[in-house]
Amino acid sequence: MTPRPTDPAATALPLVRPDGTRVRVLVVDDEPDLTEVLCGALAYEGYHARPAADRATAVRATAEFRPDAVILDVMLPDADGLTVLREIRAELPTVCVLFLTARDAVEDRVAGIRAGGDDYVTKPFSLDEVTARLHGLLRRAGMARRSEGETALTVGDLVLDEEAHEVTRAGEVIALSPTEYALLRLLMNHPRQVLSKTLILERIWSYDYGHHAHVVELYISYLRKKVDAGRSPMIHTVRGVGYVLKPPTS
Repeated sequence: MTPRPTDPAATALPLVRPDGTRVRVLVVDDEPDLTEVLCGALAYEGYHARPAADRATAVRATAEFRPDAVILDVMLPDADGLTVLREIRAELPTVCVLFLTARDAVEDRVAGIRAGGDDYVTKPFSLDEVTARLHGLLRRAGMARRSEGETALTVGDLVLDEEAHEVTRAGEVIALSPTEYALLRLLMNHPRQVLSKTLILERIWSYDYGHHAHVVELYISYLRKKVDAGRSPMIHTVRGVGYVLKPPTS
């Protein structure tokens, strides 16, 4: 599972349910390392994710957790994924299902779709591919949307209005370059969360800059001069880890 470059424009507010709560995703696979990585990636993207390692746990979680989508391994220790799919759909007929399969044969993939799966990803896969396919399924199903009327990100007195493409702090407009804007939006989408230089490079510049972490340092310094100049600092360095944006303590 290797991450793929992501267009800065793709960084957006998380999808939410009609009631405003986070979209729920059940990850069913008997490899604990895989479910941990997938659930972590989904949480980062704004989803509420829960793991299940076998058929019994998956069926029970479906009834209790009421997921909007299920990422389902075709091969489980106590059942095959097609059987589990039928049981899940008996409880939640409209749930979106994304199959994970280590079998690349066309007939295996067709069997999953014919059984009612909405899409599939073949192992090994990239995390970006899984989240992109999941996002597409939820959008097409009409089961997730942005919060209605929500076009602005707000952290403390810092506001990024995506509709107006304008940034203000304490009401004062801050002029940013496109790259500075994309970087600030990434930080504001994840307030109080430390983002590594590697992650920032992947999200904003893709892999074109390779190991040149100094690019991140340079643009963080640009942002600080514009966002924090003469004010209580909001952009902080966590030495050896990365950067975090959070409102001033007082």
